[in-house]
Amino acid sequence: MKSCLTFLLLITALRLTAQTLVSGKITDTKGVSIPGVNVVLKGTYDGTSSDNEGNFSFSTDESGAQVLSVQALGFKTQEIKIECNGQPVQKSVALAESINQLTAVTITAGAMEASDQKKSVVLKPIDIVTTSGAMGDITAALLTLPGTSTVGNDGRLFVRGGDASETSIFIDGLQVGNAFGSTASNVPTRTRFSPNLFKGSFFSTGGYSAEYGQALSSALALNTLDLPLRNQGDISIMSLGGGYTQTLVGKQNALTASANYYNLAPYQSLVRQNFDWEKSPSSWDSEISLRQKWGDAAKGTSGFVKAYFHTEGSQMVIWQPIPGSDSRGDRVQLHNRYSYGNLSFKHSIENGWLFYGGVAYSHNRDALKINLDPIRQVNQITHSKIVAVKDFSPQFSLKNGLEWYIKSYSEALPAENRKRSYTDQQFNHFVEATYYFSNRLIMVGGLRSGYSSEAGQAWFTPRFSVAYKAGQGQFSIAAGEFKQLPEEKYRVRQIDLKNSAATHYILNYFIVNNNRTFRAEAFHKTYNNLVTFQGTAADPQQIGQNGSGYARGADFFYRDRKSIKGTDFWITYSFVDSRRKFAAYETRVQPSFAPKHNGSVVVKHFVGALKSQLGSSWSWNSGYPFDNPNLPGEMQQKTRGYSDLSLSWSYLPRPNMIIHFACSNVLGRQNVFGYRYAASPDETGAFASLPIGQGAKRMAFVGLFITLSKDKSANQLNNL
Repeated sequence: MKSCLTFLLLITALRLTAQTLVSGKITDTKGVSIPGVNVVLKGTYDGTSSDNEGNFSFSTDESGAQVLSVQALGFKTQEIKIECNGQPVQKSVALAESINQLTAVTITAGAMEASDQKKSVVLKPIDIVTTSGAMGDITAALLTLPGTSTVGNDGRLFVRGGDASETSIFIDGLQVGNAFGSTASNVPTRTRFSPNLFKGSFFSTGGYSAEYGQALSSALALNTLDLPLRNQGDISIMSLGGGYTQTLVGKQNALTASANYYNLAPYQSLVRQNFDWEKSPSSWDSEISLRQKWGDAAKGTSGFVKAYFHTEGSQMVIWQPIPGSDSRGDRVQLHNRYSYGNLSFKHSIENGWLFYGGVAYSHNRDALKINLDPIRQVNQITHSKIVAVKDFSPQFSLKNGLEWYIKSYSEALPAENRKRSYTDQQFNHFVEATYYFSNRLIMVGGLRSGYSSEAGQAWFTPRFSVAYKAGQGQFSIAAGEFKQLPEEKYRVRQIDLKNSAATHYILNYFIVNNNRTFRAEAFHKTYNNLVTFQGTAADPQQIGQNGSGYARGADFFYRDRKSIKGTDFWITYSFVDSRRKFAAYETRVQPSFAPKHNGSVVVKHFVGALKSQLGSSWSWNSGYPFDNPNLPGEMQQKTRGYSDLSLSWSYLPRPNMIIHFACSNVLGRQNVFGYRYAASPDETGAFASLPIGQGAKRMAFVGLFITLSKDKSANQLNNL
């Protein structure tokens, strides 16, 4: 018995003498103590937490090589090898801040997200559908954002003093040619694609990523839905037409097909028009979308492929009056056929690489007849792209991409057997690096290069941005150079035209707090090598690139979904001072598409008792400059201010049924966007004029949207 007791005492003594004291201090990389850090020997229960001074100390009975794990919220875990042999072990550990993509600073200079996947959301997809006055048009909804100008006789995107041709549109990263419907002069158009197709968008008003090019002012990147929620059929019955969409969803794939028909003749027979229609606009479209998912995201290897095809046709015949003439004017007949398709993919592999890209093809054919003279115009774009992204660490990421464009354009006068055309191949490479210094400081630098076979020109355009988070808000700056080849109508006459150029400088402040968003941004742009010519835009002569100019100003955005119960509203204001020598102008002038002051107010209020959402929007600007040949100088006059108050009402009589009513310009304001002047003076020496106005004082829309599915509560807003 005594021997056994002696043996146990000996073992205990040996264990006591084998204990190792582990101690040290925990700080951040700047030497500031960190309290509450968990310090443990990996694979054991031995450990402790650091005190208020960052100090820690504990004893362990473990022996031999061990791993000391140091963990703290907001910092990268460190694992340190130590040797436990009974001798004290002292370690000073400096923890580096971990980068949390959900809370870290993001670049907001020039950037506005419209996706529910980003924390810096400005508009969600559903906002685009339900904004009063937008009538379901993506562009019209974006015109309520800062930096844009409403040009009512056009309908396209005009951003910060830039022409509509200076904005490029992408679907799933691939460029869309002729994204807006073909139309006659001074008859507004709209985007060809339904907002229901997209899960979100990235709208940049300047300083955008090196991934996007050939746009002097803006890039709009639209991202299509991945996998819809369920099988469903959607019926649309509208005052302007109707359509049907069928969605089939599997575990890893989905198919959506739709067809629509629109005819404005019945509506325009009821509502008096300022346009002289011989045949009101009518159109049809159909599209199909396929999605396939594969792999196991948990294992780090997964992929997604999407195939999308859209085709449509439209026609109209309109008489356009001639200033100073008593005749009916010019008869303009337009038949348009358009097709767009893309195949895109994303694929990630185990070692952290992400690959994405695809190929897209656009084909647009306009068959015009102006009086008795037929004109044929065909525009085609093929765009292929491959991008590799690698996160080399939580702090550093690198994006590397290659692109190949084939762009062709032709115009012909069949009656005269005359035709001119060109085909240009463009090669682009871009590289972009992102570095997180901390959760509060990020820097992005990029370089885009390109070459045009027809222009015989190579170019390099650097881009740079940095953002710093201060409290709840953040500051961003961005700068970059941007190139864009002239429009097809000029290049087909002079194929070797070079790039126009713009340089952007942007300073941004952005804050999101408690469902309130505030965004303020100042910008300065300079333009060089803009297209100039003699004569008229319809028949330009002596085309050159002697133009230049600038656009500078500031814009503000405030959105509040908190202050008023059940109400969501936003307010925007933009100031743009733009001057440019371009087209047939001999001096720098304020463009007709760049009013100095622009603003909007959008309000949405949900009334639960009525199962309704009531909406209103008010857009205004300070008036459009125009050139009066009866006065000396250029662009000497300005129209009175533009104003449009629109209202909407969405009613859900059943969970799967939506009735939507909208009316634009409810006050019936006579908005004028400029004036057309006669080509030559009359007998008194004066040039006769006609105002360019709206087709009708008001536009009313009524739609019934029904969803057919097993889930009786599903409707067409669910996927948004």
